[in-house]
Amino acid sequence: MGKKISILNFFNKIKTISTIKRNNSLLIVAHRGASGYAPENTISAFEKALQMKADYLELDIQMTKDGKLVVIHDPTVDRTTNGTGEVHHYTYEELCKLDAGGWFHNKFSGQTIPTLEEIIETYKSKIGLLIEIKNPMMYPNLVLKLEEVLKKCHVDRPMNNEIIIQSFDFEWLETFHKSLPHVPLGLLVKYRVHGVSNVQLRDWSSLVQYINPNKALVTKKLVKRIHSYHMKVIPYTVRDKKSIKNLVDSNVDGIITDFPDYFT
Repeated sequence: MGKKISILNFFNKIKTISTIKRNNSLLIVAHRGASGYAPENTISAFEKALQMKADYLELDIQMTKDGKLVVIHDPTVDRTTNGTGEVHHYTYEELCKLDAGGWFHNKFSGQTIPTLEEIIETYKSKIGLLIEIKNPMMYPNLVLKLEEVLKKCHVDRPMNNEIIIQSFDFEWLETFHKSLPHVPLGLLVKYRVHGVSNVQLRDWSSLVQYINPNKALVTKKLVKRIHSYHMKVIPYTVRDKKSIKNLVDSNVDGIITDFPDYFT
């Protein structure tokens, strides 16, 4: 009897969460691509997100020894490739020899670490790009390199927020803004017990257009306050449908998720 009740509850839950409807104005951001289904920050994950009709690809960049901006989350290659060591100790040619897919499943073996330029050129006319700047203090000339890539790809004056740059580092965003003032910016905000003050929101609103907080920070009241400063809210990172419903009920503007197909 207990097992039957458990199964019944399971199917009732599925029925309930499957009714979550996507608001037409809600932005679905595929976290490192559709990383619930394919190895993060690879072409496979980005193609899957495109297939699932996400609005944006969220991706992370690091810099190689020879100054190439590459799409990988960690400062080391250990977790997501068959190599070891720090990204900035590799040349791009050396990174290309690593397998960035087999760790996820052997059917993805042979995936490589793409460059930022490659991703922009491939997807800029198909889907928005939310580019997270990882470890900016590790790379003193990162602003210059990023400026070069965005200008080369003709997205240094993006239309309709097709490119958004985000970081946890507000000061770095200020520096970047001086170089490319037309590129929209997002501030990532970690969970903090005392929440976010109006003073902070006012200061942040002088620079950024998006506040992208840890999902645990989000309440309807916080979203309303952020909106009052004319900024949008795209929380991270959602991996379950219950959280999606709670965030939608809080009137967020978008959701960063590993599973872009969780919306109907």
